[in-house]
Amino acid sequence: MITLYDYWRSSAAYRIRIGLNLLGLPYRSVPVDLVKGEQHSPENLARNPQGLVPTLEIDGLTLTQSLAVLEYLDEVHSAHFLPPDAPGRARVRALAYVIAMETAPVANLSVRNLAAKLSNGGITADGWQAHFIAKGFTAFEAMLTHPETGPYCHGDRPTLPDICLVPQVYNARRIGLDLAPYPRLAAIATALETLPAVQAAHPDNHQPKG
Repeated sequence: MITLYDYWRSSAAYRIRIGLNLLGLPYRSVPVDLVKGEQHSPENLARNPQGLVPTLEIDGLTLTQSLAVLEYLDEVHSAHFLPPDAPGRARVRALAYVIAMETAPVANLSVRNLAAKLSNGGITADGWQAHFIAKGFTAFEAMLTHPETGPYCHGDRPTLPDICLVPQVYNARRIGLDLAPYPRLAAIATALETLPAVQAAHPDNHQPKG
């Protein structure tokens, strides 16, 4: 059984849910409540020394870091999240990194809350997050002006940046960020959100009961 240590609103965990669903791989979800601080528990630190989610147990391995996990799924489970050609792989990695390495880390729960706290109210958590998502989306939108952009970020099937984009769009909508300045990005997100595998990964379907 594949086991995903998950938090329903974690962007990184959301990526893995999408990836597993696109592959049709069933998995068991074990929640790790980031709001309650469960990521710092001895149990979670034993499997993920960074004290983060997600952690994926698959094929007898314990894997961390969402992009590394997605590339593992690509290599071992023929996910086709990366194109077969080197220029294509470089492009989709660059797009994915804009979201997963440059945007999401500075706009995540712990950073946005710390920024609000240290500013003594001069910066709101939502305002901090909106600033950095807009900055990342502006670059991402410009990078989509490329002949390889199709119905999705690269061609006619979801690849690594598509999987990263969906959770970030979810976060943007939660804080009321207008997507009108990013028409290509918004159109791709809309196309992705029609896919059953993506719909099944949505946080609303993984929110703890009670």
